Amino acid sequence: MEIGITFDLKSEYLARGFSSEEVAEFDSEETIDALQKVMEDFGHTVERIGNIYALTSALAGGQRWDLVFNIAEGLFGRGREAQIPGLLEAYSIPFTFSDSFIMALTLDKSATKRYLRDLGVPTGDFWVATPSTNLTLLDIDYPVFIKPIAEGTGKGIRGNSKANNFAELLPMVTSLMEEFDQPVLIEEFLPGREFTVGILGTGRNAKVIGNIEIIFMNPKSDKIYNFEIKMDYENHVIYKPCQEPIIEKINSLALETYVGLGCRDAGRVDIRLDKDGEPVFIEINPLAGINPHHSDLPILARMNGMDYKTLIKNIIESASCRVKQ
Repeated sequence: MEIGITFDLKSEYLARGFSSEEVAEFDSEETIDALQKVMEDFGHTVERIGNIYALTSALAGGQRWDLVFNIAEGLFGRGREAQIPGLLEAYSIPFTFSDSFIMALTLDKSATKRYLRDLGVPTGDFWVATPSTNLTLLDIDYPVFIKPIAEGTGKGIRGNSKANNFAELLPMVTSLMEEFDQPVLIEEFLPGREFTVGILGTGRNAKVIGNIEIIFMNPKSDKIYNFEIKMDYENHVIYKPCQEPIIEKINSLALETYVGLGCRDAGRVDIRLDKDGEPVFIEINPLAGINPHHSDLPILARMNGMDYKTLIKNIIESASCRVKQ
């Protein structure tokens, strides 16, 4: 097949003056190099397209591909992860990972929780704060966890993202709304262990490929998997596959979430245990990072016996059913 790769290159945006946190979700040359090599090793012809502006120019110029391997996160708006999928859908060009609707839905954490709540998936209590919200009128049970409503890679999550009372809640919510110019999600704080589950496939072919528990090295840590820790995870956390009986419930919840939302090809579901030790949905990432060394999905795949080449091969094979013969 002739496969194009769409991506947002971190170095390109840093050179334009964006901060390291603003481009945290974007990819490195290492990721694109690794992807291209794997695809070419499997006999595909590969073209590096680039970001949405490059894709738009290429499409206007008449270029087409059998499949686009899309890992672009987008830059502006709550629908940014849906922009390239939507554009490719308009041209009837198949692409990897979920469609534009799911990409837009899942980037909005509150919309995802509402959708899953209607499916019966345990999500924990949550509230949404906008500039017009009177926080004193919200019937909040403390402690709570606070984060921007539409960010990834731990952006906006700080060491003080847990609020134990209204006096702590108010300045944190105000600060996040000003910094990220979007609503803020206030959710029930889950005190238990945290896991991330990797899934491959689409619909009835979807399956869990493994999981890892996120274990904090410092026993006195507040166990908040924030932006700073994610950027320096090797010095703060240990990733360990879980073999305990509870993992059956965790994997089942992750698969139910993934299939219920209609995700495709691959993704990652984050789950945390509540005060009673029961698994509760936190977030889903249908456009999980795929850096071969530092991204959670390749890490958990490797720790559960699947190498990087096999992971990418499975993603392409899942998406290939949508390629027109």
